[in-house]
Amino acid sequence: MSDLKPSERARYVQEMFTRIAPRYDLMNRLMTFGQDISWRRQVIRRAYLSPGSWLLDLGAGTGDLAGEALLQCPDAHVIAADFTLGMMIFGKSRAAAGDLSWSAADARLLPFPDRTFDAVVSGFLLRNVIDLPGSLAEQHRVLKPGGRFVALDTTPPPENLLAPFIRIHLHAIIPTLGRVIAGQAEAYQYLPDTTEHFLEPERLAARLVAAGFSRVGYMRLMFGTIAVHWGVK
Repeated sequence: MSDLKPSERARYVQEMFTRIAPRYDLMNRLMTFGQDISWRRQVIRRAYLSPGSWLLDLGAGTGDLAGEALLQCPDAHVIAADFTLGMMIFGKSRAAAGDLSWSAADARLLPFPDRTFDAVVSGFLLRNVIDLPGSLAEQHRVLKPGGRFVALDTTPPPENLLAPFIRIHLHAIIPTLGRVIAGQAEAYQYLPDTTEHFLEPERLAARLVAAGFSRVGYMRLMFGTIAVHWGVK
């Protein structure tokens, strides 16, 4: 991946997520031992939605976060946006009831006016964008003053006693599951690669501050391999 040009990497990611869309949610459950469901609940709780709130689920994939938002706040207005059509088509086939709209969108250039949303959330998006500062700036732009940013993503595993077992999970178990369950071992080799080369939580928090967010914080989950970050415009 490191030798690909930005446009080539974007196309690779788009094509990869199209291929794994039918098994994406099942693989998430298996890889995280079902914990990703509770992580998404935490993300939406930190968005502090109220009736009438406007929420953008960016990099929505099949719409898990968008659906959770409507479960927690049925009267919210939710837009699920992604640049992989295949993921959204699959997500629409099982979308939650409520005010949920879908939009094709590139995280680097969002098709929404300034100050549109009360909250912007994402799940496993940030490590995939080819221009992280640009994407954070766009998310900041479309938030209303006081709006909340909340992101769930993988993070480089810390070096501790569990590190060897985490590496086995990342580099052996996950690709094997990807081959057996999704028929896409290569796509699930991409996951550990991007996880290990992504920003540590402290560095990502600094990027949020640089993008203009205040009250920035984060919490680690799953032995330090997952982090939830948040901030306020």
